[in-house]
Amino acid sequence: MNSPIKIRLSLMMFLEFFVWGSWYVTMGTFLGNNLQAKDQDISLAFSTQSFGAIIAPFIIGLIADRYFHAQRILGVIHLIGAGLMYLLYSATDFSGFFPFLLAYMILFMPTLALVNAISFNQMKDPAKEFSIVRVWGTIGWIAAGLLISFLAWDSQAGLSEGLLKNTWILAAFVSLVLGIYSFTLPATPPRAKSSESFKLSEVLGLEALALLKHRNFAIFFSFLYSDLHSFGVLLPKCKPISHRTRSGKFHR
Repeated sequence: MNSPIKIRLSLMMFLEFFVWGSWYVTMGTFLGNNLQAKDQDISLAFSTQSFGAIIAPFIIGLIADRYFHAQRILGVIHLIGAGLMYLLYSATDFSGFFPFLLAYMILFMPTLALVNAISFNQMKDPAKEFSIVRVWGTIGWIAAGLLISFLAWDSQAGLSEGLLKNTWILAAFVSLVLGIYSFTLPATPPRAKSSESFKLSEVLGLEALALLKHRNFAIFFSFLYSDLHSFGVLLPKCKPISHRTRSGKFHR
């Protein structure tokens, strides 16, 4: 992979995670402060990530891998996402906020696989080259948080003025930029042929269940399920903390 391609892919990763980091971390504080959402509403809002992750394989398996270039789908999704971000910015209560957030996350979660697919398609040795590109996603996430703090949107004064609302406009703008930029990325044609027979088991990943016949994997899966179940039972009993100001005091 030559340097120009590496730079272009790194910028893609930076923008991808900048979009996500510009609103996801502060969403709980925004909902409680700007929309006066209840704790269960905030929990429901964050659960949209899980809903999106569940539905993502259908989008990738049924559409991206069969009919369209990955970079074009990435561009379309982020252009639509920019519009949804603006609608989230315009929401005045949680009931008007949640449907747009759910729609956005259903669209956004597949892009995490798309940016990886676009990157891998350009790499001769992904084991060595991918980390160099992927780290820019982490830098983008951090940069979004630093920018929000620099602009003091999450400060005590910013919260009192409702400035966290601006995070959605920021996300909308960067999503628009990424949407346009995606169409300039290297071509990543569909991996599967549209003429191939459709197998629902492949799309849902059900073939992975065959791994349970291996003793080590079955033990690992049972412990993982047990831990996740315990976490799910205990989580509703925990009192969430949405925000900590620069003075060190916690605010919801």
